[in-house]
Amino acid sequence: MRTTRKDYLAHIEALQKRSDDTVAKHIAERRALTPSQPDPEDDATFGQRAADAVARFGGSWTFIMLFALVLVSWVVLNSFLLTRGGAKPFDPFPYILLNLFLSMLASIQAPVILMSQNRQGEIDRLNAQNDYEINLKAELEIIALHEKMDAFKLQLVEMQHEQLRLLNALCQDNKVTT
Repeated sequence: MRTTRKDYLAHIEALQKRSDDTVAKHIAERRALTPSQPDPEDDATFGQRAADAVARFGGSWTFIMLFALVLVSWVVLNSFLLTRGGAKPFDPFPYILLNLFLSMLASIQAPVILMSQNRQGEIDRLNAQNDYEINLKAELEIIALHEKMDAFKLQLVEMQHEQLRLLNALCQDNKVTT
């Protein structure tokens, strides 16, 4: 199924409208938009949690150091056995078996890390959507506060005009009586 630009824009517009409706509903009900941030690990499948763990370990200095240690040990052990006259190394000099293991590791590790990155991208999209809704609500609340302040200011000005009118009337009454 191929998604066209028109379909994509319609989908984005529908998401935008849904966000706007959600924000309007929360403002009308005078309640928080997001009471708490959901934990992405709560609804993660076993495969997603495993991919995250592999990506976390595969992108760490611990993995790099252990990997370097295994490679150096492999080469040193095979080279030592090769230099000894009677011993047959389990992986002679071009280290074909080591190369096979490295290729297999890369072919498995790369897609798992990509799965983890895709999941993190989805989490980031959800957080961005959440941030957008909160910012929109804050903007609307600020606009409402500005309107209230303007109305309050207008009320104060009207009260001052009334006070001045009463003060002038009182002064006029004082002049007439004196």
